[in-house]
Amino acid sequence: MSQSISEQHLNNYLEDQTLAEKMIPIVGQMYRERGVIVTVFGRKLMNSTIIDIIKAHRFGMHIAGSEVRLSESMEVLEAMQAMNLGVSRVDIGKLATLKAQSDQDMASFLATTLANANHGQTNALETPQDVVLYGFGRIGRVLARLLIERTTNNNKLRLRAVVVRGGKDGDLEKRASLLRRDSIHGPFNGSIVVDHDNCAIIANGNFIKFIYANQPEDINYKDHDISDALIVDNTGVFRDEDALRRHLVPEGAKKVLLTAPAGGTIKNIVYGVNDDMISDDEVLCAASCTTNAITPVLKAMNDKYGVANGHVETVHSYTNDQNLIDNYHSADRRGRSAPLNMVLTSTGAAKAVAKALPELAGKLTGNAIRVPTPNVSMAVISLNLKAETNKEDINNYIRKIALDSSLTDQIAYSSSTEVVSTDFVGTPEPGIFDSVATICDGSHCVLYVWYDNEFGYSTQVLRVMRKMVGLNIPNFPQ
Repeated sequence: MSQSISEQHLNNYLEDQTLAEKMIPIVGQMYRERGVIVTVFGRKLMNSTIIDIIKAHRFGMHIAGSEVRLSESMEVLEAMQAMNLGVSRVDIGKLATLKAQSDQDMASFLATTLANANHGQTNALETPQDVVLYGFGRIGRVLARLLIERTTNNNKLRLRAVVVRGGKDGDLEKRASLLRRDSIHGPFNGSIVVDHDNCAIIANGNFIKFIYANQPEDINYKDHDISDALIVDNTGVFRDEDALRRHLVPEGAKKVLLTAPAGGTIKNIVYGVNDDMISDDEVLCAASCTTNAITPVLKAMNDKYGVANGHVETVHSYTNDQNLIDNYHSADRRGRSAPLNMVLTSTGAAKAVAKALPELAGKLTGNAIRVPTPNVSMAVISLNLKAETNKEDINNYIRKIALDSSLTDQIAYSSSTEVVSTDFVGTPEPGIFDSVATICDGSHCVLYVWYDNEFGYSTQVLRVMRKMVGLNIPNFPQ
């Protein structure tokens, strides 16, 4: 007797659950033992739940245009397990899509597609690389989570210390609690223990020293068994090269990365766009969340259509430098209550684009509106193009860029008519292109790009960190 429609759907889902459950130990083992990061259309499967894995596959509908079945990606994953893969980031969703278009058997297909990863090298760095977070605010804590969850014997980027002001009784417990619980990003995925005797917290086996200091010069990192450290400044207090070089005064510090726009001649890096500029620099900047959100899309548009000029309006969630209620603030309008008002302010993101994409220098203006939401922002990009086009052509082009290009990790693609800002919390790409909202009239277009100004930006910062220390993880399929 044939199954009813309801039985078919339920059985299909139960089958997907079984396959996802089988994937979890394989994904974990490949990451821990070989340094292979398994993803599905950019969504990492490491530390994922069964539901996370199923949802990652459904996400492929919006990117690839058709849903990739778990049975198809599982076949890819099992074949990968039999290979001698080394440190790499492998997207089994994209591989399954490509395999469906190939007449090769699975072993031959993967032997060709993953040839450059089939070397068995499990360490991209010979020795562990010490990392220090200078400041422990919104970006600092998201970076801490990202670093902690990726720590294995193969991934040698190690969070060794956090530098903060304070040191009063109970301070360490409060810092640990803020890492453990987050109103936006949810609970920490793991366990955190406070070590009072050593002024440290232990998070998923990571011993993280808390150093109390009012200025960089007051620290000696070697006193804490830290050497050649990459200092990540997420305070925003030090903005020019002279100020940032103060982080290099302490013994044990080697390089510094700023997680905010920098002044002067410091290189502003938007990973995926101009990370080829990273060499042996001692001081670098990872630009701003808005610059990271809009620059990849602007590059894609300029590459195909040419950008004559344009304007970027950011609708940005309120930030910590605004007031909860009306009170004095040195900046115009920012003294007014952030949860109660839309606050018109300025942004340097449009000008900052030119540092990563010089061909757009002088072509963009920008402004910002701070709005009463705690996270996830939007950029409205109005462009005059050098060539005429239409909405369908733009959307198809950006979808292909998001699926298979050098900007895959930087641009996500949304085709839903129902999504709102909270739907993009935790999105790893720094910008999400809202294809439904695209407006085009000849050579003029308006594009809408969402971005998780905390999590999406932090993933970009982490990519810059890895490249600064030589931890290069190749992506496949290439």
